Amino acid sequence: MSNTYERLQKVIAQSGVTSRRKAEQLIIEGKVKVNNKVITELGTKVSPDDKIEVNGVQLEKEVPVYYLFYKPRGVISSVKDEKGRKVVTDFFPEIEERIYPVGRLDYDTSGILLLTNDGEFANLVMHPKHGVEKVYVAKIKGIPSKIELGRLRKGVRDKGEILKAIRYRILSTDKKKNTMILELTLREGKNRHVRRMMEQLGYPVMKLKREQYGLLTLDGLSVGEYRKLTPKEVKQMVNLATQIVED
Repeated sequence: MSNTYERLQKVIAQSGVTSRRKAEQLIIEGKVKVNNKVITELGTKVSPDDKIEVNGVQLEKEVPVYYLFYKPRGVISSVKDEKGRKVVTDFFPEIEERIYPVGRLDYDTSGILLLTNDGEFANLVMHPKHGVEKVYVAKIKGIPSKIELGRLRKGVRDKGEILKAIRYRILSTDKKKNTMILELTLREGKNRHVRRMMEQLGYPVMKLKREQYGLLTLDGLSVGEYRKLTPKEVKQMVNLATQIVED
């Protein structure tokens, strides 16, 4: 994965040396070198193979790591939160690498979340054009008809966006409690996608969990636990995303 080019200030920030804004200032001040050449242009892009120095100190390249995390409800999909709420990286106190979540899960949504320090892998598996499937299980208020559920595949409009599921399956219906449990498969992951989609149909989501991401599942994990992806799983996810684009 060494063919990806990223903005120099982003690479510096991701290394943990300083913030992106401060990195930009250092570039402008001529304190950053790439392959022994002083760089002052903010638009400069670099590859993982480039040698980068900040104030005469070479950036250390982290070994890429990949984690599958069973995110609990009530946790922010970020590395920090201005309001002091719990974030996903709080569950990785022993991890030395500077990892960050791949995409996000809403505060009130549980389930699979990937974390890595590999920007190319993250962009590959989360970008909408790659269409890696994600499977959610939603408990909704009300019992929609088959015609109403059919709109999920056609797409519903909300705030100028079309929200759709490529597949759905009814798992159970509770007429006494007036609830239904649905399995929904998406290829996109727009902000609050499932919740907004169901709200537009008039059936608000009461509980939501992401149970599958591509080929990955939560098997063997309890809420709040994580595990490393195997090299085979990383390769499978990359191949899956690449294959979808080519198809």
